[in-house]
Amino acid sequence: MASVQLSGPRVVAAAKPAALGGLLLTPSLAVPKGRRARGLVVRAATVVSPKYTSIKPLGDRVLVKIKTSEAKSDGGILLPVSVQTRPQGGEIVAVGEGRSFGSNRIEISVPVGAQVVYSKYAGTELKFNDADHLILKEDDIIGILDSDDVKDMKPLNDRILIKVAEAEERTAGGLLLTQATKEKPSVGSVVAVGPGPLGEDGSRNPLSITPGSNVMYSKYAGSEFKGEDGEYIVLRASDVMAVLS
Repeated sequence: MASVQLSGPRVVAAAKPAALGGLLLTPSLAVPKGRRARGLVVRAATVVSPKYTSIKPLGDRVLVKIKTSEAKSDGGILLPVSVQTRPQGGEIVAVGEGRSFGSNRIEISVPVGAQVVYSKYAGTELKFNDADHLILKEDDIIGILDSDDVKDMKPLNDRILIKVAEAEERTAGGLLLTQATKEKPSVGSVVAVGPGPLGEDGSRNPLSITPGSNVMYSKYAGSEFKGEDGEYIVLRASDVMAVLS
């Protein structure tokens, strides 16, 4: 399960357990080092030749300009490139034409310019115009986040934003638990829900789970975030096991 933290003036990425402020991205798929393709030089990411001036995603894919990595730790220590956190968010700079359902074409629901958070292992990384980008499918986008507070996230498709219930501070016998020994809860309160998945005819199927519901979810599902007022998790509706009342 991905673990990320949101804090400070920017959304940045961090590996689990979250030690640095912000969102973390682990390495995305890349072509093996040293290989070349037509017009491309491949290193850690695919580097697009300067002779190409634009990239147009196809189908339901989008092009994201990745946020820059944090160069310093929370304590102000300068980090070498090898240990700098990789962002898991960025700005949509181009979108494909959408998906076809029979004679119907459904356009990409995320507009150009939107600030988004995406799945940890999604997409193919490339460098274009001296900036890091990622090409990924629309369904790999977790949600739109225009602020620095995760509770403002707008989940997409069948995803749900949940505020995680606080872990028990003591055992049944009254022993005080340390942070390391607290059992992580898998229940919480629904903050926001996506518009629902696309059906076979291209129409949206609204989710049956509503904001304000208390739910139990699969323990190892979703992506975790640390907000200003607690921990949050974003997961698919199918990962919610029960509604509690």
